[in-house]
Amino acid sequence: MTTQTATTTADTIPVGAFNLSRTTATAARVLRQLRHDPRTIALLILIPCLMLVLLRYVFDGSPQTFDNIGASLLGIFPLITMFLVTSIATLRERTSGTLERLLAMPLGKADLIAGYALAFGILAIIQSALATGLAVWLLGLDVTGSPWLLLLVALLDALLGTALGLFVSAFAASEFQAVQFMPAVIFPQLLLCGLFTPRSEMHPALEAISDVLPMSYAVDGMNEVLHHTDMTATFVRDVLIVAGCALLVLTLGAATLRRRTA
Repeated sequence: MTTQTATTTADTIPVGAFNLSRTTATAARVLRQLRHDPRTIALLILIPCLMLVLLRYVFDGSPQTFDNIGASLLGIFPLITMFLVTSIATLRERTSGTLERLLAMPLGKADLIAGYALAFGILAIIQSALATGLAVWLLGLDVTGSPWLLLLVALLDALLGTALGLFVSAFAASEFQAVQFMPAVIFPQLLLCGLFTPRSEMHPALEAISDVLPMSYAVDGMNEVLHHTDMTATFVRDVLIVAGCALLVLTLGAATLRRRTA
């Protein structure tokens, strides 16, 4: 009974009030750690760019095809990479005992989650800016709207990937299990987001499911920029939905965060 009580107490972390100084300190610590991990930096910053270059020359004989799907993948690639890196990095912190030591200090769940989101959000800005600039100005992605709107959606997608990674890391017991969540969380959204076929042409049941998946609105937002000169009401709706989903998932991540792996 005593052991069970101690374990329960150790795994129960008060959410606590949000504190900006503790949040920024957490973000600074995560960035310092990432600075000494060049492979992770390469995965976050370079892989989406390399994938876009590869995609451009896969469709070298059909530039229109690259224009049609390049904008969508400009948002999808950052989401996937941020999901993978964030889920594995957070789980590594827990399995190594770092989270337990941190949360023994006056650091609440909200501070920790917000700190991770801030750190990876800074990387997401760099990642999204490089990928967007590469696609539009070097690879010749033809968009009707402003490239800055593409950058906005790409950034929100990367932040959504960060939020999803933080959330699923609470349910994984190992880095391998964290990677296993990708087919369950990312692949269904990838298939149903409208990248391969318009969502309106799917089976009604699948269309209904796609209507509640955030990646669907990320792709819709990219397509709005691709085909419209000005910011449309649909674009604003899509952006707000993606941002709201990211905030919701971050909140769920704070509520489900554990000190250590059981």
